[in-house]
Amino acid sequence: MSDNKKPEKIVGVKGMNDILPADAPLWELFENTVQTVLKSYGFQQIRTPIVEPTPLFARGLGAVTDIVEKEMYSFTDSMNGDELTLRPESTAGVVRAALEHNLTYDGPKRLWYQGPMFRHERPQRGRYRQFHQVGAEAIGFAGPDIDAELIMLCQRLWDDLGLDSIRLEINSIGDADERARHRTDLIAYFEQHRDQLDADALRRLHANPLRILDTKNPAMQALVNAAPKLLDYLGEESRAHFDGVENILRHSNIPYTVNPRLVRGMDYYNRTVFEWVTDQLGSQGTVCGGGRYDPLVEMFGGKPTPACGFAIGVERLLELMKASGEQFTPNQCDVYLVHQGDEAQLQAFVLGERLRDAGLDVVLHCATAAGPGSFKSQMKRADASGAAFAVIIGEDEVSSHTASVKTLRGADGESQQRSVEFDSVAEYLVDQIIGAGHDDGHDHGHVHYKH
Repeated sequence: MSDNKKPEKIVGVKGMNDILPADAPLWELFENTVQTVLKSYGFQQIRTPIVEPTPLFARGLGAVTDIVEKEMYSFTDSMNGDELTLRPESTAGVVRAALEHNLTYDGPKRLWYQGPMFRHERPQRGRYRQFHQVGAEAIGFAGPDIDAELIMLCQRLWDDLGLDSIRLEINSIGDADERARHRTDLIAYFEQHRDQLDADALRRLHANPLRILDTKNPAMQALVNAAPKLLDYLGEESRAHFDGVENILRHSNIPYTVNPRLVRGMDYYNRTVFEWVTDQLGSQGTVCGGGRYDPLVEMFGGKPTPACGFAIGVERLLELMKASGEQFTPNQCDVYLVHQGDEAQLQAFVLGERLRDAGLDVVLHCATAAGPGSFKSQMKRADASGAAFAVIIGEDEVSSHTASVKTLRGADGESQQRSVEFDSVAEYLVDQIIGAGHDDGHDHGHVHYKH
C-alpha cells in the first residue's frame, strides 16, 4: 500500500524573517538613502563574513555580557574543530579586518557596513534572532570632532528619511582608570542597598555593575538615579573631549540631552557614548547606538588606535518609517508588454530589449500554468504591476509594424491609447515618462540609447 501522505510544510526559523517583495521598496529606499548619506561624508563600504572565530567576540564584547553569556549562535566546525560564531554585531569584525589587512597604514579610515546579525534571544517587536544593522566605524581618529561628525551624519540620515521623532542622548563614560574608581564606588553603593536589587542586578553587581544603571525595572529607578554618576569621575582629558563634542553639536544646532545613566555593556567603549531614541516603538526605543572604543584595536593585538562608530537597527527604523504614514507602493516596472499570437510574442521580445536599452524597466507577459492568458487577463496583470504604460502587440500591430501604447496612470485619471511606429516606441515612452515626471520609484537619470 503506497503512502500518499502529503509532505509536511517546512516553515522558517522563528525570529528569522523573510523580507517579501511588498516590503522591498521600503528597504531599497532606506538602503539607497544610507549609501548616499555615508558617501557624502567620505565613508567607504566594507563587507566582512557572517561567521567569525568565537574568541573575537568573547575578547571584544567581554565574557560577562548578555550577548556572550546567552545570545550568541556559536558552534564547533565539524571538519576542523574551529570554534565559530554567527556575528552578533559588526564592530569586532570590522576592526579585525582593518588589522588583518593593515587598512590604516596610510592614514585613518572611515568605513561603513550593512547586513544581517544574529542573537539567540526571545523574538519581540523590533528584536529578532536574525536582524539587520547598518553601521559606521571611523578608525584612527582621536579628537571629539569625529564623534560629533558621526552624530551629525545620523541627524542628516533621519532628516533625509523624513523622521522627526528621534532624539539624541549623549554621555561620557571616561577612560578605564576613571571607570575603575567609579566602579568601586558603584559596587559599594549597591552593596549598601542589596535588599533593593533584583536578580539581574545581583548577578551583575561584581561582574558588570555599569549595566545595573541601564535597568528597566521600575522598582529600582529611584535607587539608580541616586547612584554615583560617572560624569563626576572624569579627569581633565575626558572632560575636555566631552566638552569638545558638546561644543560642535551646539554650534551645529543639533539638539541633545546629556543622560548620565547612558552606559555600554561592552568592555571596549570609552569616553563618548550616544543613542538615538524614540517613544514610538514601545520599550525597544533605541534605533541607533554608538560611541568611542579606543581600547579595542589594542585588545585585538594591534597598536593603540583610537576609533569611534555607531550601529543602526534597520528593522526598528523601518517601523518608524512605516509609522510616518508615507506610502511605499511596490512598482514592478515602467512598462508592461501585452501580446497575442506567436508572431506578436516574438516582436514583444524584440521590443522589450529595446525598451530596456533605453533605460526602462519592463515586464513582458509570460504564460502561467493556465496558459498564455487572454487579452483581458493580461491587461489586468498590466494594471496590477504598477506600470505607467501597457504596450500591446497583436496581429494588427504585427502587420502594420506598430504597437499600441496605453496610458495606465494618466495625470487626469483618464487612460489613453495611441498607435506608435514600432521603431519609435522606445523614444516615445522615454519622452512620456520623463516629460510627465512619473514618480514610480525608479531613477530615470540613467536613460540612454544603444545604437
